[in-house]
Amino acid sequence: MDPHQRSNLKIALNEPDKPFSTVVPCNRTAQPRSNYDRDYIGLDIGGTLTKVVYTMGSAVFLEKFATESIEEVLSFLEQLICRKELNFAHVVTTGGGSQKFNKSLSKLFTEKHGIPVLKKDEMESLILGLDFFIRDVDKEVFVMDHVTEKIRFLDKVSVKYPYMLVNIGSGVSILRVDGPGGQYKRVGGSSLGGGTLWGLLSLITNCGSYESMLQLSEQGDNRNVDMLVGDIYGTDYNSIGLKSSTIASSFGKVFKKEKNDTLRNNRDQVDQADIAKSLIYAISNNIGQISYLHANINNVTNIYFGGSYISAHKFIIKTLSYAINFWSKGDMKAHFLKHDGYIGAIGSFLTTAEHESASDNRSDADTISQKLDLTNLSETKPEFDYVESLSDDSSNA
Repeated sequence: MDPHQRSNLKIALNEPDKPFSTVVPCNRTAQPRSNYDRDYIGLDIGGTLTKVVYTMGSAVFLEKFATESIEEVLSFLEQLICRKELNFAHVVTTGGGSQKFNKSLSKLFTEKHGIPVLKKDEMESLILGLDFFIRDVDKEVFVMDHVTEKIRFLDKVSVKYPYMLVNIGSGVSILRVDGPGGQYKRVGGSSLGGGTLWGLLSLITNCGSYESMLQLSEQGDNRNVDMLVGDIYGTDYNSIGLKSSTIASSFGKVFKKEKNDTLRNNRDQVDQADIAKSLIYAISNNIGQISYLHANINNVTNIYFGGSYISAHKFIIKTLSYAINFWSKGDMKAHFLKHDGYIGAIGSFLTTAEHESASDNRSDADTISQKLDLTNLSETKPEFDYVESLSDDSSNA
């Protein structure tokens, strides 16, 4: 990459329209440019979504696809690498799909176009990506006040270990991170994650995408299907600290005992939006509680939530924040990221750039974070109220 161009690099945040929509004739006959002028590409192939981070000249783009449509992913990648003005030295992949689709990736990149495919451990990619976001990106990491529903961005700081990473994709992985360079341990996880929500709502509702499911939930009222503490006791249960609005049983109101009120009739009468809201509560509360338990066992106070399940969705963020605050009695802090679904992809992207620097034998090689001007990273915000970025030593990781 030409040193003169490094300060001009930008990250595009809005998952922009693909820079081409038609098949591009493959032309890789141009003379290779210097390694200083390379383009980079990183893939995170999950069980549900495939995330792509790549450069085109001075811009870095973020894209995502359904993993079940892997042929669409491969078609997109081929159009990308066949653009004669781009110069990819190699591709780094991570996620479970990097193993599952290794033959297809190798056939496309290596056999057909002579581009090596490197595999990066999924957990190491997540940690590398998260450390980068914490350390190098302004207005990326934030915390939410679950009462006011306002968030505060945290200034970029040096990474403080240990911390807990809860990555919520199709399933859930919980990592205790003690330092960079592979200093981590997977301490737990759950099979109840984003895939559970997506799968159940696909069966129960008419939604065809995860985004439409989240939008549907915003219209719902879970009190129509969930049994609350107030439904049982008529008021708060103050002696054990439970408010009347606390969920005692998810979907507890759906089943009726009256003989003439069949389960099918009940199901037909329940609003799909209420179902979506209740299910998000159920899964998010469960993830929040097990995250607290693992953090407590491992003596960690800073918890970072990532993964496409969150999708910068206000309701999910509020639920996870409340759960951590409630169970820890305010001693732990839940942190979130604007680009929560791209942590692993960013990690693999960073790996490809670092590998390129190492191959140049450059003693003064810049890290990818030094090559990027990340000022654009603060342009896109989740749709809820903000407090400007403040330094807060008690909550910074």
